[in-house]
Amino acid sequence: MELIKTSLEDAVIIRPRLFEDSRGYFFESFNQKEFEEKVCQTKFVQDNESKSSYGVIRGLHFQKPPFAQSKLVRVIKGAVLDVAVDIRKGSPTFGQHVAVELTEENHLQFFIPRGFAHGFAVLSETAIFQYKCDNFYAPQFEGALAWDDPDLNIDWKIPPTEAVLSDKDKQHSQLKNAEWLFNINDKLYQ
Repeated sequence: MELIKTSLEDAVIIRPRLFEDSRGYFFESFNQKEFEEKVCQTKFVQDNESKSSYGVIRGLHFQKPPFAQSKLVRVIKGAVLDVAVDIRKGSPTFGQHVAVELTEENHLQFFIPRGFAHGFAVLSETAIFQYKCDNFYAPQFEGALAWDDPDLNIDWKIPPTEAVLSDKDKQHSQLKNAEWLFNINDKLYQ
């Protein structure tokens, strides 16, 4: 696998080695040993999958300690714009985001570490999105930011009038009003 660094420390794009021929393609989508050697020491404990239609925006979500989560995300059908926002107070990139287009054609994966909010927008007619988490889902430790926070200035590549959100995702606070965020010195990994 090839690592592509982003402007946010520890948030990396992963390009797997793809083997193609007349029959189709093959690639190793995850290898624990190689991941730990090249990205970080973590153990994924939960895999999730969602299917969404064009214009759906899910996010910007995170979980608070002790249930903070890192995610390794990818698209197996369609295309999404995947976004990570640094929400670690004291970080030199606090409040900044990085966005990457993940598609079934490019096979890219995106690693979002603990201490980041995460969301995605569906750019294709439908998308099937898979992700690995290194901690279990705990609803009582959920946190989220407004997808349309003007200070974050995220271009979701979808006209705001066509954005489809859950009732819950319509009600999140802006970063400047968030009641709880990570601290750069928090121990995010055990």
